[in-house]
Amino acid sequence: MKKSRLFALLLSFSLSSFAHADESPVGLWKNIDDKSGKPKALIRITETGGEYQGRIEKLFLEPEADKNPKCDKCEGVNKDQPIVGMTILFGLKKDGDEYNGGKILDPGNGKLYSSKLTLIDNNKKLNVRGYIGTPFLGRSQIWLREQ
Repeated sequence: MKKSRLFALLLSFSLSSFAHADESPVGLWKNIDDKSGKPKALIRITETGGEYQGRIEKLFLEPEADKNPKCDKCEGVNKDQPIVGMTILFGLKKDGDEYNGGKILDPGNGKLYSSKLTLIDNNKKLNVRGYIGTPFLGRSQIWLREQ
């Protein structure tokens, strides 16, 4: 009897940790371009010490495009670095139902924006907002959870 209770307890902890993982933005996301409606990249969001960051794992490129594009419009440490492997999202912290206080880099234009994330559609989608000054002055993309 004790073994079955222990098993049930361990199983409930395991299941609750899986459920908790889906309640955060941690995981692999496909970002969808807000202008073209096409997928642009796979971004893996991780959490370290309560801070969330996102790194590009894969780009969806046209057949004729450079297979290893560099961020030629970026400044500082990202200047001319490969876009695949680049951290583009950083400094975000959980604040109620949102994740904010961070920055997002657009490798297409090299600009850095303030950012906030909101999980939507039963945590299967992520509303990613990049803005200057106030969230009202910006643009959003919807990212789809891959895993």
